[in-house]
Amino acid sequence: MKRYSKPMMLTRSLNRPLALVAVLASLAACAPAMQQAQPVPVGFSGPSIREGGYNLGTFIVQDGAALPYRRWSPVGQPRAVIIALHGFNDHSASFRLAGPWWAEQGIEVWAYDQRGFGAAPNKGVWSDPELSREDLRTVTALVRSRYPDTPIAIAGESMGGAIGITAFSSQRPPQADRLILLAPAVWGWSSQNTFNRVALWGAARFAGGRTAEPPSFATRRIRATDNVVELLRNGRDPRFIVSTRFDALHGLVDLMEEASLGLRQVRVPTLLAYGATDQIITKEPMRLALDRAEGNANLTTAYYPQGWHLLNRDLAAETVFADVVAWMDDQPLPSGASAVRPAIERP
Repeated sequence: MKRYSKPMMLTRSLNRPLALVAVLASLAACAPAMQQAQPVPVGFSGPSIREGGYNLGTFIVQDGAALPYRRWSPVGQPRAVIIALHGFNDHSASFRLAGPWWAEQGIEVWAYDQRGFGAAPNKGVWSDPELSREDLRTVTALVRSRYPDTPIAIAGESMGGAIGITAFSSQRPPQADRLILLAPAVWGWSSQNTFNRVALWGAARFAGGRTAEPPSFATRRIRATDNVVELLRNGRDPRFIVSTRFDALHGLVDLMEEASLGLRQVRVPTLLAYGATDQIITKEPMRLALDRAEGNANLTTAYYPQGWHLLNRDLAAETVFADVVAWMDDQPLPSGASAVRPAIERP
């Protein structure tokens, strides 16, 4: 049997932790990919709104990136404006039901494709959340320049809600007056089990650029809405992302953790809507986020016993639409929706 001298044995024992450090350092170097600001084009004259036909157009934001938008306008001057942020893998058309409905109530709605989604730059690649928040600040400032004296609300669905929370809890919130959260994405690392945390951490670093579709058994068991027509439309929509990059999922969980922690720090009147049948953001992470936000006097919550995750596309979506309008008018919610936290208390 081979024998080693004490110095050699000591050297080998010291090499083990050094090797471990080297492996960990190499993994850290494989950080998940994120979009950063693009180089500003030569001759760029600053952010602007480029009008198109049929209420379509493009926001040109702070680095020259083009973010397509859809707009639904009332007849005459709007009494309020909503800037709408879509959810993960979706795009601006996710507000195709809410936009016209709110416009009929005198509220103008602008919904745009966020970076990495729809027809915005680098589809499928996760954007640095601070860059997405800066886009929101720029878009809000552009809309505010058109309506300097009109109340403006940011409405975020799922991931869009997480962007809204983290923007309004930052040191530089958007120039808007209110925040509407439709089943905000708050399923962060604190709410993930150990297997999910380890698996996603590894997948984002070893196979970050690879994509995966949800398995068929999962799509059968987990539904985002009871509106089957909308589910079919999403599945056939070429701008909807079906196969998701692992590093984008990792970025989403990072953002959701930040949103869960940031809800307490939001400093504008906020309406948080949540459905009893939400199978995407389940009760546990929502309970944690609301517990963390306890004491925030700016927060009003509304619980919908018939609501799913896509509250603005459910079969009962008009109930939520009407509550949003009443809340923006500082009126009681016509649905009579109760507060969320007591409704999701553990049995």
